[in-house]
Amino acid sequence: MVIFGFMLNYALRVNFTIAIVAMTKTIVNVATGGDNSTGLDVTDATTLAELSSTTTTESSVIDEADKFAWDARQQNLMLGSFFWGYVLTELPGGRLAEIIGGRRVFGYSMLWASLLTLLTPLASNTHYIAVVILRAVLGFFLGASWPAIHPLTAVWIPPMDRSKFIANMMASSLGAAITMPICGFLIATIGWQSVFYFTGGLGLLWSIVWFLVVFETPASHPRITPEERNEIESAINAAGKRKKPSYVPWMSIITSPPVWAIILTHGASVFGFFTVVNQLPTYMKYILHFNIKENGLLSSLPYFGKYAMAVLSSYLADYLRKSGKLSTTATRKIFTAFAVMTPGFLMIVQVYMGENRSWAVGIFTLSLFLNGAVTAGYLGNGLDIAPNFSGTIFGMANTLSSFGGFVSAYMVGLLTNDNQTYGQWQIVFWILAVVYITGSSAYVLMGT
Repeated sequence: MVIFGFMLNYALRVNFTIAIVAMTKTIVNVATGGDNSTGLDVTDATTLAELSSTTTTESSVIDEADKFAWDARQQNLMLGSFFWGYVLTELPGGRLAEIIGGRRVFGYSMLWASLLTLLTPLASNTHYIAVVILRAVLGFFLGASWPAIHPLTAVWIPPMDRSKFIANMMASSLGAAITMPICGFLIATIGWQSVFYFTGGLGLLWSIVWFLVVFETPASHPRITPEERNEIESAINAAGKRKKPSYVPWMSIITSPPVWAIILTHGASVFGFFTVVNQLPTYMKYILHFNIKENGLLSSLPYFGKYAMAVLSSYLADYLRKSGKLSTTATRKIFTAFAVMTPGFLMIVQVYMGENRSWAVGIFTLSLFLNGAVTAGYLGNGLDIAPNFSGTIFGMANTLSSFGGFVSAYMVGLLTNDNQTYGQWQIVFWILAVVYITGSSAYVLMGT
């Protein structure tokens, strides 16, 4: 259920990033000398075909006049508004899950997010500001979901198996990988509205099943065997009911270098991930000139890779720790450097090779593939250093990193508005390189 939950969590988030490509009128950049360009709002299908014959062979040029005339700033405002709400509930969501349990917090966040997703077509036809508001509220509910899983992990998963379980959170990448091509197919065959009805409906169905089969603790599960319950509780020293801390040692947390190592590295990793999640379909449309079906399929490749690496690295990390070949600190640092620093160097390669279709897709795929190893690195580190407050720590990390979500959207919008050129995207790649490398260095220096 956790795997499917995180798959749907990201399906509800990224469906808009691929749908918006089909929802908006095409902007064709016509060079006027050097890197300068003029953005043309092309509403005539014949004109579009003449100016961009290599871009689209699907029926996406048909009904171009019926699409929304949203410019790059408006589009990035809608993409970035998700994080306005997201940032508000990360920390409260983690703390609330520690108090009342992650089952309810995670379940209800997904339930309400699914209902809002079903309303997206109505909001889109009303006004782009309605989409901004809806996406912000969607982020508000989904923001609580990620930190809510950590308190559940603390009472259900033995310490030496937690890297493998945390890898299930990377099922979000698998959800994005599957959602992208499905969305591309639905848009090309039925229309962009179907994307939101499909993902929202699946989310509602999952929410119902979640509340039927998931329970807060091993002790409260009506169908668990005594042997299984004893094995779990013995491994985590949680015989009987687990005592919940009555207060949070805020001063100790906010002055802890290891906590800040998690926060800074998570911020860098998430900034890069959100930039790719939100902007890759747009980059593939305007710079690499893929049509909507190709866009959806190729945009999904990096996420398949990320999930595969998340699972592989988590098994390797738990083996290294259990066998005593590496300490937990060494394991976390090595995998974090591998997962966050290496994509930074790949972004430098993207600066020089990213205009080539094969190179660009390959680099994006490899970058997110390697980034999947965060599950064996810093991502589960809060459970190592403070299992009773793992939800709070992850909530803090995700709260601050969420600012990177709308900063990323604003940054790309500012750089590419009416100027969708490779030169502007090279600036984006340089920024990503610096953020990745700097953030990973923080954990190598301060993490434990």
